[in-house]
Amino acid sequence: MSFTPAITGIGAVTPAGWGHEALLRALVGREMPDVGFLERTRGDSVVKTPVRRVPSANGQIPKSARLRRVSPIAKFAAAAAVEALGAERLEASLAGRLRVGVIFSLSNGCVNFSSRFFAEALAEPALASPILFPETVFNAPSSHISAMIGSHAPNDTLLGDASAFFTGLELAIEWLERGDADGCLVIAAEELDWLSAEALRLYSGNFIPSEAAAAIYLEPADGPVRIGRLPAPLPYVSTPREHAARMMRERLAVENDDQTLLIDSRNGIRRFDRAEEHAWHGWRGARWSPKTLLGDCMGAAGAVQTVAAAAALKQGLFRHAAVSCTGPNQQAAGVSLVHSPQHHSGPTANPEPVPA
Repeated sequence: MSFTPAITGIGAVTPAGWGHEALLRALVGREMPDVGFLERTRGDSVVKTPVRRVPSANGQIPKSARLRRVSPIAKFAAAAAVEALGAERLEASLAGRLRVGVIFSLSNGCVNFSSRFFAEALAEPALASPILFPETVFNAPSSHISAMIGSHAPNDTLLGDASAFFTGLELAIEWLERGDADGCLVIAAEELDWLSAEALRLYSGNFIPSEAAAAIYLEPADGPVRIGRLPAPLPYVSTPREHAARMMRERLAVENDDQTLLIDSRNGIRRFDRAEEHAWHGWRGARWSPKTLLGDCMGAAGAVQTVAAAAALKQGLFRHAAVSCTGPNQQAAGVSLVHSPQHHSGPTANPEPVPA
């Protein structure tokens, strides 16, 4: 990198609530949101899938004509993006004074509208609503966000597992270095649908699917959180999963002390956690595992981890953070973050370290 990128804005929508402070409170206090159920009929029976949902919006969704008929994933992402961007930058972007690039990553996409569209098409093709079809494509949420903020800078959507968010960070830095944008929103989001939720639980009945969105605003400026190291992700096609997780820890090269927070991608299911357990064996500092509390938000999980780490540093709870994302089927990725003390704004949550 020819400059040190700073994270100057963060946003989140999770089962813990709307806003990154709700996410931080849940992780610090080890608060586990209630489990609800997705239900569908199959013949004469009812299939119930336990899930963790985002709570009711209560006016938290940004006001925009683009969001009137969109899927939940776009609404979650828009709220996280606006929180990360902030009112002043949003105004500057709408006025054309700020070029904001948008990079979006996801796994499942707009599954609610896809389900509705294909259900209509199968039931009566002649009556299937063409209005729904644009909302079924993977890049619909990112398109809505760029339009909502009046952006004329690049826009890209990456399809992958939770680790794709870190590829998005690499791409954002490339755009900033080339001068393609003044700053970048890097976002990941997912919504709940019976198909993706039940598919996840085919791997283990202990999975609790969830929905979420998280966003960071990255720019070449001074800020409360700087990117320390952003190693290139390690694809499993060339490196076995456990070895990739160990190599990622080595490349992040963070101190193993009480001033460094580790946020990993463990979900509490031993056979899926094995790679990170071995990679980070002997870790002595604080360790948070958001999936064990908030459920598995699939493609949004890496972004939630990163926003949680940035929030903890922003509030001065730690000096350094390591985010380890051992993707379920694609690659091992991660980022190390550094706190800038001069930007400390004081904690809004209980600052006591959370046990592993």
